[in-house]
Amino acid sequence: MSEAGSEPPYWSQNASSLAASLGSGPGGLSADHAATQLALVGPNSVEDAPRLSALRLLLRQFESPLVLILAVAAALSLVLQQWVDAAIILAIVFGSSLLSFVQEYRASTAVEELKKRLALMCRVVRDGVEQTVPVSRVVPGDLILLSAGNLVPADGLVIEAEDFLVSEASMTGESFPVEKRPGIVQLDALITERTNAVFLGASVRSGTAKVLAVRTGRRTEFGAIAARLRARQPETDFARGVRQFGYLLIRVMVVIVLFVLTVNLLLDRPVIESLLFAVALAVGLSPELLPAIISVTLSAGARAMGKRGVIVRRLDAIENLGSMDILCTDKTGTLTEGTIILSDVLDAGKRPSDEVRRLAFLNAAFETGIENPLDAAIVAAGESAGLTTGNLTKIDEIPYDFMRRRLTIVVAEDAAPAQRLFVTKGAFSNVLDICSSIDCNGVEVPLDAGRRADLDAIFKAKGAEGFRVLALATRKVAAK
Repeated sequence: MSEAGSEPPYWSQNASSLAASLGSGPGGLSADHAATQLALVGPNSVEDAPRLSALRLLLRQFESPLVLILAVAAALSLVLQQWVDAAIILAIVFGSSLLSFVQEYRASTAVEELKKRLALMCRVVRDGVEQTVPVSRVVPGDLILLSAGNLVPADGLVIEAEDFLVSEASMTGESFPVEKRPGIVQLDALITERTNAVFLGASVRSGTAKVLAVRTGRRTEFGAIAARLRARQPETDFARGVRQFGYLLIRVMVVIVLFVLTVNLLLDRPVIESLLFAVALAVGLSPELLPAIISVTLSAGARAMGKRGVIVRRLDAIENLGSMDILCTDKTGTLTEGTIILSDVLDAGKRPSDEVRRLAFLNAAFETGIENPLDAAIVAAGESAGLTTGNLTKIDEIPYDFMRRRLTIVVAEDAAPAQRLFVTKGAFSNVLDICSSIDCNGVEVPLDAGRRADLDAIFKAKGAEGFRVLALATRKVAAK
């Protein structure tokens, strides 16, 4: 998404100048200016398509050629004064259509209720005072205050930040949080490289920040994605098959009616009698129960999925889902969990190691700094293996920072209080840079260039498999 006109994108601009251009400042927008902005740019919402009315939703059920065939058959039965046939056909048509309508209307209503429950509030600074406003009333120029657990309500520029980590899984598919900090990045930076910007829909994992809102609603990156998704939905294979079958029936019925009518006329049969016979034949060819069978079957599937917490908005989408053998989705797919688990714990010889698992668990369990999903995964795996921090006392901690890219904790065993154990965990290359030796089968050997190359090869191989690799280092010293 590019900025309008020749103005450079906001992530490449100075924060003070950008705030001034939006009518904002250290005290945020004034209430009057915020109201003017809201009237100018509209509410902060990515949706502009109105919900289908009940009438339009009902009329949509009659778009199928099968339903139209039955409607014509009912009309012809009425003309021929075949009241019972007409009543049966109309009952089937309206019954199946109403069944589909009720199911889709309930689903639509359920979605609207969910949206109401998710009506969020956020903290902003206006007139120099912190206040809470609905997300829908956030406008460009607002100063937004964010903390752990908040959802980012707009695209904006980070003005102040402290240990500010944001999960942008909804935008990039990357579940690991990224650090955001004030600054200026290159004009042509990719969305993953805009370390000074936050985006609508992202979630704050830790830290605090003050953000200048720049884009809201449909002008956000998330809004651009939503706009593409609002394009007319392609017809499902099931709906296409039903439609084509209906058209086939229409063609067959027209051919048969014309053929029967022509033959009867060539045999000098009465015209009215021949016409009535041809029409009766057409009515007999119409599949009265097929729409009802389709509606009942799909509705049963929708109810079954509803019991599992899945809302089905279009009944004909069920058949498409059910006909899939393999579903391929990237990391942004809604079927992924967005969580991290500990897969392998290896020593320097690429062998599974319970000792490495124990040391990693101690480092993650005793950490009191920035929370992150990697430590949560290590702690969960350690607890599953029966590890605890019992009989150990934490002495000190050197917190993680984004320059060192590693965290160190110092612990002492209750049975040996005079000895200190340092456990460092962090980025692979940063940890290796401070190591002078490695443990090979319980023997300490120097970390020379050859062994470093072997470890780098393991790191690259695991990275190529999609794993995030951490390194662990330890050292024992006597207490002073």
